[in-house]
Amino acid sequence: MTVRELAALPEFEAVCLPDGEREILGGYAGDLLSWVMGRASEGDAWVTIMSNVNIVAVSTLADPACIVLSEGVAPDGDTLERAKEQGINILTTSLDTFDACVRIASAL
Repeated sequence: MTVRELAALPEFEAVCLPDGEREILGGYAGDLLSWVMGRASEGDAWVTIMSNVNIVAVSTLADPACIVLSEGVAPDGDTLERAKEQGINILTTSLDTFDACVRIASAL
């Protein structure tokens, strides 16, 4: 499944989609950024409630296919600007983290 296909599901919305054809290979859920850097895999859909600009920095290191902000969290303007500059896909969902992960896993 591509990030664009995930964003097309009714539970998700793309807020930054510079590389929508990126393939999602798995998933990772976590909010402790240092933990995510060491454990998320390239191509994951990373589900988090963190929304500050640091998620973009972590994404450039861990290389997930996208960041999914759960629980209705929205990124601030600086985060969106940096994500566009770095080519990082960001989606949002009102689902809680568990349900977002279940939904992503069932779609893969």
